Amino acid sequence: MERFRMLFQHFQSSSESVMNGICLLLAAVTVKLYSSFDFNCPCLARYNALYGLGLLLAPPLALFLCGLLANRQSAVMVEEWCRPAGHRRKDPGIIRYMCSSVLQRALAAPLVWILLALLDGKCFICAFSSSVDPEKFLDFANMTPSQVQQFLAKVPCKEDELVRDSPARKAVSRYLRCLSQAIGWSLTLLLIIAAFLARCLRPCFDQTVFLQRRYWSNYVDLEQKLFDETCCEHARDFAHRCVLHFFASMQSELRARGLRRDTTGKNPEPPGTPEPPGDLEGGSGKAYLRAISSQEQVDRLLSIWYSSKPPLDLAASPRPWEGGLSHRTSTVAPSTRPSQHTDV
Repeated sequence: MERFRMLFQHFQSSSESVMNGICLLLAAVTVKLYSSFDFNCPCLARYNALYGLGLLLAPPLALFLCGLLANRQSAVMVEEWCRPAGHRRKDPGIIRYMCSSVLQRALAAPLVWILLALLDGKCFICAFSSSVDPEKFLDFANMTPSQVQQFLAKVPCKEDELVRDSPARKAVSRYLRCLSQAIGWSLTLLLIIAAFLARCLRPCFDQTVFLQRRYWSNYVDLEQKLFDETCCEHARDFAHRCVLHFFASMQSELRARGLRRDTTGKNPEPPGTPEPPGDLEGGSGKAYLRAISSQEQVDRLLSIWYSSKPPLDLAASPRPWEGGLSHRTSTVAPSTRPSQHTDV
């Protein structure tokens, strides 16, 4: 299960190559699903349109939602849009860029399904067989309106006794299939032209804004992942220290009651003695994690991170919220501030 979770997190990476691979995989799954799907139109005037349009639009909606779920940037985009401004302003251009990137990848599989359904024509015939104008076909001249509607509803079911070996059924089916394929090929051509124009015309415009949006969208994603990893690291370290503190307290209590002799002949270290701050210049960041040593400090830190993220200025002086998170921060000289770490 742990390996599966790690593999899923890897595929949720913001790397464009991985995201494109996921889009191609969803598209391939879409083709496989459609080819293995057994289409059975109800051939009832009241339900044909509902079934045909539902099969044409409902699976693409499900595939679109799957594409949004598989793309990590969709959740990052919503979080960036909904977060309080705090000490860092929100740039709508970054959100628009992320939204465009997410939608382009999420729409790949639904468009494949719709194009396959239109080129195949079965869904279109089922949905619109009852809507065909009977005046376009001479075979319906001797039928009453009720018979015409009943006959048109049975057009998708070529094995039905009412329409079996009927030239009118073949004519209506051929007409609707050609119309469906014309719509499908037209949509395909429009998509290809739009992609061609977007690819060819993009270098003609100023790339500065595009590079800035791309950089900061990647930054938001990476910042969130690094914050989650740092929180997991602190939680593991905090739990480890709490467990050691518990066993040290139990050992001291046993010795105080005389239930266990001190074999080393040395007094145990008092459990309430704070750990040394460590070397802040070590480059591992452990000292910063150990400085946050209580539940109130952790809750306050997480609240500050969500409500007022620090501004993107590494050279700025420490903010008021950076102090007071630990009783050991005062033991460090003001000049020993590491240059390779940003204060969370």
